[in-house]
Amino acid sequence: MQSSHHTAPSRTRARSARTAALIASAAMVAVALTSGSASAEADREEGATALVLSAAQRTAALKDAQAEAATTARAIGLGSKEKLVVRDVVKDTDGTVHTRYERTYDSLPVVGGDLVVHEKKSGARSATKATNAKIAVASTAPAISVTSAKKSALASSDAKSETASSARKVIWAATGRPALAWETVVTGVQQDGTPSERHVLTDAATGKELYAYEAIETGTGHSQYSGTVTLGTAPSYTLTDTGRGGHKTYDLNGATNGTGTLFSDPDDTWGDGAATNRQTAAVDAHYGAAVTWDFYKNELSRNGIRGDGVAAYSRVHYGNAYVNAFWSDQCFCMTYGDGAANLKPLTSLDVAGHEMSHGLTASTAGLRYNKESGGLNEATSDIFGTSVEFYAANATDAGDYLIGEKIDIRGNGTPLRYMDKPSRDGNSADYWSRTVGRLDVHYSSGPANHFFYLLSEGSGVKTINGVSYDSPTYDGSTVTGIGRVKAYKIWYKALSTYMTSSTNYAGARTATLQATSDLYGAGSAEYTAVAAAWAAVNVK
Repeated sequence: MQSSHHTAPSRTRARSARTAALIASAAMVAVALTSGSASAEADREEGATALVLSAAQRTAALKDAQAEAATTARAIGLGSKEKLVVRDVVKDTDGTVHTRYERTYDSLPVVGGDLVVHEKKSGARSATKATNAKIAVASTAPAISVTSAKKSALASSDAKSETASSARKVIWAATGRPALAWETVVTGVQQDGTPSERHVLTDAATGKELYAYEAIETGTGHSQYSGTVTLGTAPSYTLTDTGRGGHKTYDLNGATNGTGTLFSDPDDTWGDGAATNRQTAAVDAHYGAAVTWDFYKNELSRNGIRGDGVAAYSRVHYGNAYVNAFWSDQCFCMTYGDGAANLKPLTSLDVAGHEMSHGLTASTAGLRYNKESGGLNEATSDIFGTSVEFYAANATDAGDYLIGEKIDIRGNGTPLRYMDKPSRDGNSADYWSRTVGRLDVHYSSGPANHFFYLLSEGSGVKTINGVSYDSPTYDGSTVTGIGRVKAYKIWYKALSTYMTSSTNYAGARTATLQATSDLYGAGSAEYTAVAAAWAAVNVK
């Protein structure tokens, strides 16, 4: 994870809201559904960026798409036992509509069966699928009992105080041949004190573990943060940002569960820049959430994490000297520890951008938090956390491509991760290889982080905001950047309309090239740059 160090004391005046200025392989399958133009370039229209939908407009779009789901399922060739459940609808300014679906088979959820249907204004359709396998099983009656599946899932966990909190029967389709399976959620506490929500997929015929992944998405850091900032609060002087979906910030006061107590203040002046003041960490978290919300809205045309105008919430002062921060889909919230000796809260601007962006990923592609898809999940949070830091233009914490540059987690002044050359951290991969998915997701994120840096700034030696970089390439090529703004808009469009839960590095290349074609054209300089940046990290 990343964070930023508060280099100057902050005395934060809260006022009205600031003015808004996953799995080893993914089948990125483009399936022609109706006749369209023969040329992708001719079919492209300028301005293929997403429209901001109000909550009412989004609700109506979801309802309309669900009403047509059966027709769509037949049109894309799904079987008679398969049904589509709408998750999201993205409408572009050029008239293209991208509808994201989950699938069921004989009323059972199909894990790894998600897909996106793209319909242009002309009526031409295509689909991007997480898997191209035919969804079918011989029987939906399990040979292995749910009790046996839970025992097996517990035996495979290394968390503390674990409990098999729930299990459901599903069709597992993300890898290999689709199979009837039990999906068990094992809850507990990871070795560093982070909550654990481990999903274990067990073959319902043989009892073999098919797959497992952690649903709590984490990072690492300590912080005191962004100087004097303006906060959105409620008239009752609580940390409730009524201008940004009602985001609230709570004090856990050392607890490791529950919501905590909503911060309030008698004079609407919050914190003093010192970690010993309990409000200071809350100021950082609340400010970071506000800037990230504004970035999503103004730069990505997205109305909140889920696109529905409803904010997540933040919890600070988690546990005792907890040196981490995490996102949980279960609570739809960000949670921050107080760091070493409870004096370095992990509540900086880029931490908030990173953690909220785990929520964004969960609400769009749903990149599974393991192997290559997990690395892309982590990279997405690094990419948007970094982009939020640049967007804020905060003089106290200027934007850079160093992850966690202020936290000094190693005690020697070095960042947690480097986007220009990820291997400088001693663990991350600079380039893709067949073994990159075996790394921890924070390190398998390296090639995507490197890609984003190269696409934004280009290769070689340069200085940006006073920070020196020297970015190499796998093939010794020279890459010319297209600018950070174009780079993050391409990544967001790929994430929100073309990536799926199972997207791997090859799939991310396909998704970003398609997104670039939509935005700038298949013959554009931007398209050429995206291809070159991927080749430079050995994704071809």
